[in-house]
Amino acid sequence: MTSVFSYLITMFGGMFWIFRAIVAVTYSLSIDFPVTPLNFTIEIILLFATLVCMIFIIKRNIIGALVYFVSYGFYFGTDLYNGVMSIINGQPIVSDYLTLFVSFLGVLIPFLTVMDIFLNKNRSGAAKDKKTDWFYKNKDYDRQYDERADRNQYKF
Repeated sequence: MTSVFSYLITMFGGMFWIFRAIVAVTYSLSIDFPVTPLNFTIEIILLFATLVCMIFIIKRNIIGALVYFVSYGFYFGTDLYNGVMSIINGQPIVSDYLTLFVSFLGVLIPFLTVMDIFLNKNRSGAAKDKKTDWFYKNKDYDRQYDERADRNQYKF
């Protein structure tokens, strides 16, 4: 990750994962919380799948980001669509707006992650180090050193 935007999107994804874990724990312990999981079993599966995807996202792998986007898109996208339709057709309650906002974030963060990895020119996981790259990535220096070493063959 080379840009601040990449770091922020990854951190927001991690914070959203923590939020979804809190939602799942409060639901399983029957504690009142304004947000409830859409499907508890799928929520648990997504929590574990997201951990694996986050590793791939940190390594800037496009496959992990696509799996993250598709899984969250199907899970939160259907609820987002149903929430928008209930607002358009009927009279929603306040919890519908909160669920709609959480579903919107559930679709937006993976979308931004995929776009960030797609649009990033050099999908490298590590930043460049100018102090050592001149030596390790300098082919001309290696060639000059080899040519000099070949000419200076001293016989004893």
